Amino acid sequence: MTQLQYISFILLGLYFFVIMLVVLKAKKSTSSEDYFLASRKLPFWALSITFIASWWGGGSAIDLVDHGFNQGISSFWIYGMPVLFSTFLMYLFSKAIRKIGTITQPQLMEARYNKRVAFLLSLLILIFMILGVATQAVVIGNFFQSFFEIDYKIAAFFGTSMVLLYSFFGGFKGVVITDIIQFVFLCIAVFVLFVVAYQHSGGFEKVQEIALQQNKPAFFSFFHNISNNLVFIITFGCSWMIQANIWQRISATKNPNDAKKMMSLAFVVFIPLYLIVTLTGVLSLGIFDSIPIGGIVPAMIVDLLPVGLAAFIFVGLCSAIMSTMDSMINTGALVLSVDMYKSKIKPSVSAKEMVFVGKISTVVIALLGLLISLEIRSILRIAWIGSDFLATGAFVPLVFAFIWKAGNSKGAFASIIFGLIFSTYNMLIALGAKLPSAWEIASVEQALIGMITSFVIYVCISLLTKPEKKKATLFIEKAGMFK
Repeated sequence: MTQLQYISFILLGLYFFVIMLVVLKAKKSTSSEDYFLASRKLPFWALSITFIASWWGGGSAIDLVDHGFNQGISSFWIYGMPVLFSTFLMYLFSKAIRKIGTITQPQLMEARYNKRVAFLLSLLILIFMILGVATQAVVIGNFFQSFFEIDYKIAAFFGTSMVLLYSFFGGFKGVVITDIIQFVFLCIAVFVLFVVAYQHSGGFEKVQEIALQQNKPAFFSFFHNISNNLVFIITFGCSWMIQANIWQRISATKNPNDAKKMMSLAFVVFIPLYLIVTLTGVLSLGIFDSIPIGGIVPAMIVDLLPVGLAAFIFVGLCSAIMSTMDSMINTGALVLSVDMYKSKIKPSVSAKEMVFVGKISTVVIALLGLLISLEIRSILRIAWIGSDFLATGAFVPLVFAFIWKAGNSKGAFASIIFGLIFSTYNMLIALGAKLPSAWEIASVEQALIGMITSFVIYVCISLLTKPEKKKATLFIEKAGMFK
């Protein structure tokens, strides 16, 4: 083990010790609302930070830098634009979501439609969250493998286990506390990497010269490759807008006004955060001839930073990956325990037993995500598959639940069923199945076909079947979307 690896390992151990100490000293949860929503007592700024940390995580801090190297400034569209688009949409819906006051999205869907629709949404959320955990397990596995020069499977298991431990004992409150710490670490790490990239690359003018020499005239064009980048806004943006772990944070606010303030703060902060990571990737073109094995970020840490600072930055980036993974584990466990176990298996479960079930669910979600990460190591492929399920299956019935009284449970049920079938078919093709397809997989065309068809099914079935206007009116009036 090199000096850098040795120091980094010690710092990571100390960091994990502090995180566990903070989590274990926090007040123990006594109910599922306490375990998953921190009893709705957290300030909006704290929830805004944990929201930012849960999205501005491993993919943003590490994977986006590599995309910036290959694609230039337009790589901002891969993560940054979908995040801004979905955050803006959630800003519009945040007060309405909080006014409904449910703990989970499926509970909200049951209040608006029925139990069948709620159950199907639970399945979609579980699929998305497990794949989300898998994505971050791949990120941390690749990161540890490259940095410590260990086997990928051991690296992924080690990183996922760390997140699982503090998530298991701390619940949502523990996730929020650790996310705030991790956010500070990440901000420092990303800023340092940007400064280092700028110094070693020779600046933007030098990078532009190199880009032209490499026949990349559109490297500094924000709108380059716009048609392909739109797929990220449509698929990622629409699925992230209805992402259950973010609605969980909206539901955890003290009141509807805090929910809106939370989203406003997040939107403003996201712009410079995603931009600085994108620019770091752009500047790296002046440092590397090609993407090093393991990625640009680990290579920058090892090759360009003094040992002490490199170890600190390493821990900061680890915290970024963990902050995204912990929120997905916690939300997946929320759905599995509240919407599956309590709703379908044991409705009379006690508050104390629900906390225990929540902890067991936390373990299940983490392990399933880890298993997937051991088989599929493409970050964007896993993220796209998960987003496709949510965007095609859940976006239309969830969003229109707040704004269209004629939408009914039969329309929502048919729309989600279509989304499940459509996304499963595309997933099988993406994983190598030799099935016919009339569209290109992971394309704008596929995203539009899936969402438009889902919309048409929802509208047509709702109009052709018995209306549920009384239930719909009560729900929409309570949400007060336009008040």
